[in-house]
Amino acid sequence: MKKNQKTLSISPSGEQFSLPSKTDYPKEFARLQKLVAANRKQGREIVVVVGLGFVGAVMAAVVADSRDRKTGQPGKFVIGMQRPSPRSFWKIPLLNRGESPIKAEDPEVDRLIGRCVKETKTLVATYTEEALKLADVVVVDVQCDYLKQSLGNVRTGAADMDALEASMGTIAEHIPPQALVLIETTVAPGTTEQVAYPIMKKIFERRGISSDPLLAHSYERVMPGRNYVASIRDFWRVCSGINDEARERVRKFLTEVLNTEKYPLTVLDRPIESETAKIVENSYRATILAFLDEWSLFAERNGVDLRKVIEAIKVRPTHSNMIFPGPGIGGYCLPKDGGLGMWSYKHIFGFEDDIFKITPLAIDINDTRSLHAPQLVRDALRNMGKPLAAADVLVLGASYREDVGDTRYSGSEVIVRKLAEMGADVKVHDPYVDHWWEFEAQDTYPAAGHSLSRFFNRQEALKDLRVEKDLDRALRGVDAVVLAVRHEQYLKLNPDEVVRAVGKPCAVVDCFCILNDDQIRRYLQLGCEVKGMGRGHIRRIKDRLRKTT
Repeated sequence: MKKNQKTLSISPSGEQFSLPSKTDYPKEFARLQKLVAANRKQGREIVVVVGLGFVGAVMAAVVADSRDRKTGQPGKFVIGMQRPSPRSFWKIPLLNRGESPIKAEDPEVDRLIGRCVKETKTLVATYTEEALKLADVVVVDVQCDYLKQSLGNVRTGAADMDALEASMGTIAEHIPPQALVLIETTVAPGTTEQVAYPIMKKIFERRGISSDPLLAHSYERVMPGRNYVASIRDFWRVCSGINDEARERVRKFLTEVLNTEKYPLTVLDRPIESETAKIVENSYRATILAFLDEWSLFAERNGVDLRKVIEAIKVRPTHSNMIFPGPGIGGYCLPKDGGLGMWSYKHIFGFEDDIFKITPLAIDINDTRSLHAPQLVRDALRNMGKPLAAADVLVLGASYREDVGDTRYSGSEVIVRKLAEMGADVKVHDPYVDHWWEFEAQDTYPAAGHSLSRFFNRQEALKDLRVEKDLDRALRGVDAVVLAVRHEQYLKLNPDEVVRAVGKPCAVVDCFCILNDDQIRRYLQLGCEVKGMGRGHIRRIKDRLRKTT
């Protein structure tokens, strides 16, 4: 008899793992007790990391790899804890055999996890919540999302606090009273003191514990890509605690596991200040990127190459971090963090006035910027005498930024969905993405009823969308190519080779200032139609070519 699908957890590679049964839990806890006892004999602090996602898995390995500065020996034993759901249980057996549960472009991720599991034996993973009973420190990396109810109006959304609140309750039910609980998750300002603390305090009182929970907050600045590990270990951190003891404990812990000698800690008085710092930091960046959207349209319509304008401005040191926004602002933080701040102002602190003007506008602009790319595809094909409906369009790049495999809030997702709504047959290539779950599991991902598919028509067929890995095969016979992400592979594309692989002239749409003038000129010479976001000078190149032929 085949196993019920619900009892299996299937990894992205297709490997199947049976979920634990009730009889497995006592044996699992006994295993952990034995490991913890052996590590305590060696003087190691026991750290439980709750959540083995993009941050938690690497943070767990960074902590497990840390060394006591006096002895040079490992100072922490880390238990990574993940819920045993069909969607995520597979992470546990993978990590326990020394394999990273996340795909990373940074080779240090695999080396780090392998070293901690197989060599120093300072890292294990588990599914049982009883692991929390053994903790000296608990690091919380449970997702706290902002679920939008419309595309282009962030005000209709709300913070999804359920998983975090449930986790804080579970932690309070199990931990020793003197365990430090460090929330690393990006949360709505006020969450640590106004939400997490009351939950934990009430449960402590029910357990007969009179002391306050030692609760702290420190946000990460993780950046998926080639410097993934360094963005956690070798980068500045901000932290805070609900009282003097919690502040000192979190300062000590982070000093022991991160490179604080080169990247000093900033210790703030209250968690709300640390929480607000994260929201303001990301909202600032999102606002600057949104600001360039209107100038991108200005450039397109008035013969300006915004890429050259930005490069000219960046010569001034005070503006050296200005970047072209591309086809939408992706990643887990920038598209939604400002919404957490707005939500907390009303729903945690109870204010009813509307003080937020710039922050929501920036999010709305960034969320809808991607809708312009399909319009450029439509116009380019129209200039070639072809309708977009039923056209074969290849989108190059599924991830939200260059040379990473992270598709969360990717601008490419909106491009694909809008192209499908307009009747195009869409293919996707990405060298870093194996499965695009936003499409393959759009009924349940990122949460049931919260897929972007609900904002578009003609989305059902996109469940069958699969990421192409062979670029030449993906290019074959397409009518349009959309350069959506600045992956290194796409920066090196030669126009002659692209047209040869396609087999005919095609429309080429540059969403991310990937093409230089020579490449644009060559595509035009080969009979292609070229358009680009913020690339208004393409018309000028085309006119010059006409004069010389």
